[in-house]
Amino acid sequence: MLKYGFGVDVGGTTCKLGLFKEDGSLLDKWEIKTVTEDGGKAILPDIAKSINEKIEEMHLNREDVIGIGLGVPGPVTDDGVIRKAVNLGWDVFNIEETLSEISGFKVKAGNDASVAALGESWVGGGKDYNSIVLVTLGTGIGGGIVINGKILSGAHGAGAEIGHIVINPDEPVACNCGLHGCIEQYASATGIVRIAKEYIANTDKESKLKTIDDVSAKDVFDAAKAGDALALEIVDDVCEKLATMLGRVCCTVDPEAVLIGGGVSKAGEIITDTIKKTFADKTFHACRETKIELATLGNDAGIFGAAKLIFE
Repeated sequence: MLKYGFGVDVGGTTCKLGLFKEDGSLLDKWEIKTVTEDGGKAILPDIAKSINEKIEEMHLNREDVIGIGLGVPGPVTDDGVIRKAVNLGWDVFNIEETLSEISGFKVKAGNDASVAALGESWVGGGKDYNSIVLVTLGTGIGGGIVINGKILSGAHGAGAEIGHIVINPDEPVACNCGLHGCIEQYASATGIVRIAKEYIANTDKESKLKTIDDVSAKDVFDAAKAGDALALEIVDDVCEKLATMLGRVCCTVDPEAVLIGGGVSKAGEIITDTIKKTFADKTFHACRETKIELATLGNDAGIFGAAKLIFE
């Protein structure tokens, strides 16, 4: 009998949903608005409602639906407790039990970046490896670790918060997490912009970047790929910092491959190639052959990984 599952990636603006077959085939995907008002009370009921509507639309039997997998922007323990999701207005509660009561389906939840890593491991850029680390470079930096096909979530659901690995304790500006010198402060989209502005303000070199009023991370990478000397310096700086962070991660969990994803990764192989230039000098000798590659599922990684959670 053919079985189905739903994968849901909960974001601060939209919830992405997918209907899957057990073999990983995506049958349909869609989005609904994330209503964060009133402490995000409407988010889970809205998800359940949308899934029930899709079941009716696709003429599925509820008995053929294994359940709902859920990726959420916050630490999630193995027993389904989310330990706050500030962007959604959520405090600490058991998200699996709550959505299961609302929807009538079995629910399995995980941190969104970890779930995305599971998706990449299942059918994406990591499908040929047993263990991977996914680094998502976006407004912030997220991470996911999959060892032997299983998410490493840790005792507090924070096993892959690699964006908050401190690489520069002398950094005077505090990270949003309260620490100083997190990799997120340098290699996220916002961090790259911050570094770029510092370079621009402190050099007499000519650069296309100086002609852009509101420089973006994409502008930096585009200029670097066009041969702009200042942009190349910025990319070298950012990627060396990433290499430092990855060196520490790799000699801790020793993955077969590191995948670079998130919006910034759209810059392409300039990121992975530049990281590789210094990675070997930043990690333990036994980890120097770790593959560093681009993730392949893009924004769909979260729904694939969420579906895999429930199929497991």
